[in-house]
Amino acid sequence: MPTIEAETSAAKGSGLLAGLPLETERLRLRPLALTDAPEIERLAGDWEVARFTGSIPHPYPVGGASLWIEETWLDAVTERKLVAGIERRQDLTLLGCVELDLTRGPGLGVLGYWVGRPYWGQGIAGEAARALIDHGFGPLGLARIEAAALPANRRSIRVQEKLGFIFAGDGEMAAAARDGPQRVERRALDRPARRRLLVSAVALIDADGRVLVARRPAGKPMAGLWEFPGGKVRDDETPESALIRELREELAIDVAESCLAPLTFASHVYPDFDLLMPLYVCRRWRGQVTPLEGQEVAWVRPARLGDYPMPPADKPLVATLQSLL
Repeated sequence: MPTIEAETSAAKGSGLLAGLPLETERLRLRPLALTDAPEIERLAGDWEVARFTGSIPHPYPVGGASLWIEETWLDAVTERKLVAGIERRQDLTLLGCVELDLTRGPGLGVLGYWVGRPYWGQGIAGEAARALIDHGFGPLGLARIEAAALPANRRSIRVQEKLGFIFAGDGEMAAAARDGPQRVERRALDRPARRRLLVSAVALIDADGRVLVARRPAGKPMAGLWEFPGGKVRDDETPESALIRELREELAIDVAESCLAPLTFASHVYPDFDLLMPLYVCRRWRGQVTPLEGQEVAWVRPARLGDYPMPPADKPLVATLQSLL
């Protein structure tokens, strides 16, 4: 029996299928294979499934699933539509399908999904749709994703509302299982604006020319990595005033703004936010450096800073600091 990988190898190397599989806690979204055809005909052939969809015929024609699967491969290669099988990771059971139609206009995707009736009420549609939405707003670069549902399909409408879709008006949808086009409720979800974070950092340099780095404690993002002291700049702060506050709160030292000399900055794109971080140099402060938030600190020779694993945003700052010292 041919494997999924063998059947889809020609399509997976290019087009939309190259982004699969996508995995969630319980599910795996993968390319469809011809071996899925009997199960698709069994699940989608159920009137309770077909009657709420736009493209599933009823009764489902024998052999129709194989032709449809081949069409999904072509649509993926031509980047018209991404269709994925929803598979349960635990036992590789096919539960349904989810898709993004990209033919409606630049930056726009239309979400569709169906789940076999034996698997209703388990949150499968929402979990699979969320994974494809994240893929659409991420690697596919979509600005908006729309979805539609018959007014009587309250189950699907609840899924869309839980995902954040907002009512966008009435529309019309072809209904292969019914007598003709049906009125639907349209909903839309816009790509969230990326969060931009301004963080201020400082290289504290002691009389021996060593630089202070602090280790992020357990329980915080990127725990265990070493970084230059500092923190988020609040809306009512300048980068300098934020540093003065952070150094007092984190290390129990007082720094005058005149002792903070700007050196360079880092700009880094993290998966869920963009970071801009100016780096200052400070050689004078009042008080003794005392960690107040459970962090480990170390005074490090500039040449040894590379021995300390750092977050991606901090790493580019090391070379500039080393050239200074």
